[in-house]
Amino acid sequence: MKAVNIKYTLSIICLLLQASLCYTQLSPGELSSAHAHLEGLSNCTQCHVLGEKETTSKCLKCHSEIKQLIDLGKGYHASVEVKGNKCAQCHGEHFGLNFNIIRFDKDKFDHALSGYELQGKHAEIKCADCHKKDLILKNISQKKKGETYLGLGTECLSCHEDFHQKTLSNNCLSCHDQNAFRPAPGFDHGGTKYPLLGKHATVDCEQCHPVSTRDGKEFQQFAGLAFSSCTDCHEDVHNNKFGTDCRKCHSEFSFTQLKGMDAFNHDITDYPLKGMHQNVDCKKCHKGSLTQALVYNRCSNCHTDYHQRQFARQGVSPDCASCHSVDGFAPSSYTIEQHVRSEFPLEGAHLATPCFACHKTDTGWNFAFGNNECTQCHNNFHEDVLSDKYLPNNECNSCHSVMAWNEITFDHDQTDYRLQGKHLQVTCRSCHFSEGENGLKQQFAGIDPACVNCHADEHFKQFDQ
Repeated sequence: MKAVNIKYTLSIICLLLQASLCYTQLSPGELSSAHAHLEGLSNCTQCHVLGEKETTSKCLKCHSEIKQLIDLGKGYHASVEVKGNKCAQCHGEHFGLNFNIIRFDKDKFDHALSGYELQGKHAEIKCADCHKKDLILKNISQKKKGETYLGLGTECLSCHEDFHQKTLSNNCLSCHDQNAFRPAPGFDHGGTKYPLLGKHATVDCEQCHPVSTRDGKEFQQFAGLAFSSCTDCHEDVHNNKFGTDCRKCHSEFSFTQLKGMDAFNHDITDYPLKGMHQNVDCKKCHKGSLTQALVYNRCSNCHTDYHQRQFARQGVSPDCASCHSVDGFAPSSYTIEQHVRSEFPLEGAHLATPCFACHKTDTGWNFAFGNNECTQCHNNFHEDVLSDKYLPNNECNSCHSVMAWNEITFDHDQTDYRLQGKHLQVTCRSCHFSEGENGLKQQFAGIDPACVNCHADEHFKQFDQ
């Protein structure tokens, strides 16, 4: 019994040695670690076609992701450098367990052969920045183990998150390039429903498209913005007083350079323009901004006090409108009736005297007189000839009338020479004025009352004693 068992055991050992010797003669060498699970005679047909040396068809049957890309004409294996080659030309086998079946130099690899040429920032980053485990195998059917560079799509959103969150098209390159996400050099606002004109063309995008947070992520809205009215973006500084169509007065080229202002109806404001104000340039009143609120309850809010507070009472000047109108500074609307109620009521010849005769001087208009004495306007014709007794405080009306200069009401009985008879009809000049060497001479005091001092001696001194 023991002899039979020994023979049986030796037979099995011989068969195993023969099989090993036979496999050694058939297999050119040990498989690499990637294909180690295919070792053994029973697995040869997994990669080899009996009677043929070509293995490409078997390779692509197993590596279906490669075949899928080749059929689509995509990827490195579909490039002009690789297409048509046998798999074994690049990927050798049976060279041992540690043999690197994929000989790939990342530093020298021409990425353009993959169908995606690296440009801009893409040419500066590392391979691992794009070929990440969470990004690969999105476009291939078979799941691979270990390191791979397959599976990345060439569309921007296959690697990058959709910043616009599906509010715009997926064609990122229609606006952006590979140099940077911002700015978007390929975007042409002229192709939108709102072409940018004037100042709008130089405004930073974020002024109209602010960055916010949406679904917990940074978001910038470009689609679905209202733009039918200026007030969709701009504050109505006029509070709808002039309507919402800002373009009636403004344009995109300048807010301050107005158009059609000649046709602007100022009556719709709180200050309708009348008289001379209708011809004034807008900037004369609106010096800072047309939107700046103006105070206009008094003329002095815009105009300087031409009379330099001459009419001020208790520190307050009356409004210009009390004497002037918007039709013009001159003539004044100050009436005689108003002057009658003033500190100097107009009477007699003063009523017919023009304003400038009393109030216009070489240096300007004067309305603030120190007193109401006649000499404020009139020269003291008699100078020092008359004593203060007959001309107290230079009051001309002690003799003269405001009706006319030559109407004299002096009471001669106040003097030492009482007028009687014909003397009552004689003018003052007849007795008190004479022609001197330097012109007209006046004399009121020291006159001898003898007749011959005024009258010629018709009797030629016959009655002289």
